[in-house]
Amino acid sequence: MTKAGGKSLVNAALGAGGVVALLALWELVPRTGLVSADYLPPVVRVAGALGTELSDATFWTALGDTLTGWALGLLIAVVAGVAAGVVLSVVPYLREATASTVEFLRPIPSVALIPLAVLLYGTDLRSTLLLVVYASFWQVLVQVLYGVTDVDPIAEETARSYGLGTWARIRYVLWPTALPYIMTGVRLAAAVALVLAITAELVIGTPGIGARIAVAQTSQAVPEMYALVVVTGGLGLLINVGARAVERRALAWHQSVRGEAAL
Repeated sequence: MTKAGGKSLVNAALGAGGVVALLALWELVPRTGLVSADYLPPVVRVAGALGTELSDATFWTALGDTLTGWALGLLIAVVAGVAAGVVLSVVPYLREATASTVEFLRPIPSVALIPLAVLLYGTDLRSTLLLVVYASFWQVLVQVLYGVTDVDPIAEETARSYGLGTWARIRYVLWPTALPYIMTGVRLAAAVALVLAITAELVIGTPGIGARIAVAQTSQAVPEMYALVVVTGGLGLLINVGARAVERRALAWHQSVRGEAAL
């Protein structure tokens, strides 16, 4: 077994041990009366509610709605963020002209747009997309701008001296430098997109897992509510693992990934 493989197994074992310890603590707290089981049901009850949810066809429909809003919003945000970042970087003076606008819009919390989303689209999927795209777009755009800033000026001048046009310089100079930053932005945006998709469903009532959590909460179905919260946590974990796998594959040529694999 390689050193990297052994380290991965150790990390996996430590992660599994942490999950087991958390579940044991969760089971113990309501059993000992530290927290009322009415508010924090034991793991066994939540697991039973989760099994019931998994056998319900409407649960899978809600899960599909959540993943649809997440995927569409993330795709739009990534395409728009990369395109806007490249344009702002290669068009002379455009980045300076838009810097104040970007810094004004970027800190606005996406949840502050919930009233606007409801006014425009009600409980339609487009309300979820508005929040998801707005929040995820900035994650990608900022990383693209950082990546372009990191381009070696000597490489840029060499490309110009060899007569490479704008698109050729983007492909052979800017893109390889910015790609690691872009992949970081995509990974961050994927997590943010899930958070906003669930938030939109929970607050606005658009179809999805978040809406089912709200219904479970209002109907006092506490174990079912916790089971659905666990599902959202599992989704976040899977999305993060998948994003990291895509990042490593896309950057297999990059020194950071090659160095990590060699450890």
